[in-house]
Amino acid sequence: MSDLFKDKGIKSGRMLSFSAKETVELCNLGAILVDVREEYLNSYKMFGVEKVIYLPKSKLETEYELLTKDKYLIVADSAGLRSRETVLFLLEKGFDKVANLAGGLVEWERDNMPITVDIHERLTGSCMCQLRPRTRKKKS
Repeated sequence: MSDLFKDKGIKSGRMLSFSAKETVELCNLGAILVDVREEYLNSYKMFGVEKVIYLPKSKLETEYELLTKDKYLIVADSAGLRSRETVLFLLEKGFDKVANLAGGLVEWERDNMPITVDIHERLTGSCMCQLRPRTRKKKS
């Protein structure tokens, strides 16, 4: 397999980052998206690419070895912050084919990249600390 990441993206220090459009193109060529959002955040809107691994950041330190070092991995989250931390962690653990999705799902959706939506998994709350599943009120 050729180097999928060669001459693509933006490199800042050790971190390689891709736009949403580049990520879709790379996933179509065999890269795997690693979604590190927590489970309560990744059920409503999901990245619409074929190969996605769900590994919440809270489980990363104990489960990162489930990832394969010989595959090209692009780490994604909601806004690009936790994914950045995850990429740095994986680089320290010897992963060299790993990159960040810049802007996360926010940029992904803004750039009209494919998403899958499960309306039954919508959340409600006025801030992140109050998020909970949205429920329908039963009529009396």
